[in-house]
Amino acid sequence: MADQVAGDTTEPGGAVLGWYQELTAKERRTFWACFAGWALDAMDVQLYSLVIATLSLLWSISRGDAGLLATATLLSSSLGGWLVGILADRFGRMRMLQITILWFSVFTFLCAFATSYAQLFLFRSLQGFGFGGEYAAGAVLIGEIIRDEHRGKGNGIVHSGWAVGWGAAVIAYAVLFTYLPETLAWRALFAIGILPALSVFFVRQFVDEPSVFVDAQRRYDSGGETRPSFLKIFAPSLLRTTILASLLTIGTQGGYYAIMIWLPTYLKTIRGLSVLSTGGYLAVVIVASFFGYVISAYLTDILGRRKNFILFSVCSVLTVLAYTFLPISDSVLLFLGAPLGFFSSGIYSGIGAFFNELYPTSVRGSGIGFCFNVGRALGALFPALVGYISASMPLGEAIGIFTIAAYGLIIVAALLLPETKGRSLLA
Repeated sequence: MADQVAGDTTEPGGAVLGWYQELTAKERRTFWACFAGWALDAMDVQLYSLVIATLSLLWSISRGDAGLLATATLLSSSLGGWLVGILADRFGRMRMLQITILWFSVFTFLCAFATSYAQLFLFRSLQGFGFGGEYAAGAVLIGEIIRDEHRGKGNGIVHSGWAVGWGAAVIAYAVLFTYLPETLAWRALFAIGILPALSVFFVRQFVDEPSVFVDAQRRYDSGGETRPSFLKIFAPSLLRTTILASLLTIGTQGGYYAIMIWLPTYLKTIRGLSVLSTGGYLAVVIVASFFGYVISAYLTDILGRRKNFILFSVCSVLTVLAYTFLPISDSVLLFLGAPLGFFSSGIYSGIGAFFNELYPTSVRGSGIGFCFNVGRALGALFPALVGYISASMPLGEAIGIFTIAAYGLIIVAALLLPETKGRSLLA
């Protein structure tokens, strides 16, 4: 592999925002473009989890079918993420970011006009294709732009945009479902999914391709080097990395989606909370998620990539055990929402920097796109399995079993992968 490990770096001054002040204008513009893209992506994706209970009632959808729809979206996103990762290595990170944002915005909007389960299934599946692609393009873009010593913080804090987008979705849910009848509110909620398309104008105007990618393209075009196939990620030198990185994302995404897809339904139907109360409980989870992303972003540069994954996975297991298996009151449930959101979301912060450092520039998009999205494809089975198994056991227990198994998988993968903190991204 062409990447080399640089010496340990420290942040001058130690100030919390000192790293951001050191960034160039190009780095900052890219940071905010990726942050906004991920936030808007999250807003569109989380809308479905908020209307599962409503659609189940209006259209007589079973839990299994509701979970299957969520799984189908995630499976299509895994295909989109892998394909866009390959295309990003060929045509550019920034170009593919624009295309995927437009794609998922349009198909989220079309969900508002679905008149049957089959139509919604189709629109959500196509929306997922763009959702997965946006991450693949954005993760490589921010990973290659941000300098080595701040890559963990830059990538990790971009992930906090997910909490911002999720929060925007919950606020819209609370407002629309309070002032509109349910039969209309869920459609209005999907209709606002067109808003992310506006961010494309910012990306097009202010964001450039990473220089490491541009330099590599020049060498290929001049005939100085042969452009490698995306299948290089399965070559003997990278195969072990690809397998273990994929296992890590299976655990990360399987655990997260098993609980977060079903959390609104659990609060509303099992705990009997109203729309506003459900929104309040979710607000605690979301705010804690934001801080989980940010703090984990700093820790991944301080502790290293592997230790950070293990720390957040262990803490996630303990929290999920308490949240789903212990006979706790609603007030304690509200309190536990904070560590639930903090640890399950914080795990994601280390992925972007870690995966960028595991692959050379020539197949970086392909590697990140494949590993993150094969993890999403298999992790996507978890919501459907929770839905089906909850027919024979309490929903809370079904959620708990699958999330705990998922976080155990993260720990195993992290122990077997190399530490990459301080690795320089060379072509």
